Amino acid sequence: MSRARRRRGWLSAAILAVAVVAPGTIWAGVYADVQALNAQLLAHDSATAVLQQWCADHRLAEPPVIVARRQPAEKPADARIRALLHAAPGEEIRYRRVALACGARVLSNADNWYRPGRLTAAMNAELDSTDHPFGLVVKSLGFHRVRLSAELLVAQDSTAIPADLLRHRAVLETPDGEPFSLVVETYTAQVLDGE
Repeated sequence: MSRARRRRGWLSAAILAVAVVAPGTIWAGVYADVQALNAQLLAHDSATAVLQQWCADHRLAEPPVIVARRQPAEKPADARIRALLHAAPGEEIRYRRVALACGARVLSNADNWYRPGRLTAAMNAELDSTDHPFGLVVKSLGFHRVRLSAELLVAQDSTAIPADLLRHRAVLETPDGEPFSLVVETYTAQVLDGE
């Protein structure tokens, strides 16, 4: 299946999934923004680029720049993660957890397991020593996303806006189909205007 067809399929599924939320509660006030963000995330390979544009369009901060605030943590890759990444036995898998922020707002919390051997030495050094988002650091690889799931974190009968709105899971692959990163991204209510 082509990447464009796969993307259209995910986009259609995402719109249908979001459409089941009943617009009769406090949730109705943010429904359109959540739907729009979810659709944009599903239509693009770089979540960082989507968040940067979102931050600019919604004037969430000035300047609208996304930074990855590193959160020291250890989550070793289990057998399932290693299989998704096609990691060889004994191959190093690194873990990086960040809060993607625009100004004072944390728009997303991201867990990322990646194969440093598939990145350049300069990329690995940048990931280890800066607050640059993963997607920007590895942009030159020309990667694409293989989406595993897109989940709404709100019940149909919600009467309040939850702290977390969406969760996406995806594998990042090089143009030749080699997986090098697994990301789990949780998008917060701070993406909304006036939060």
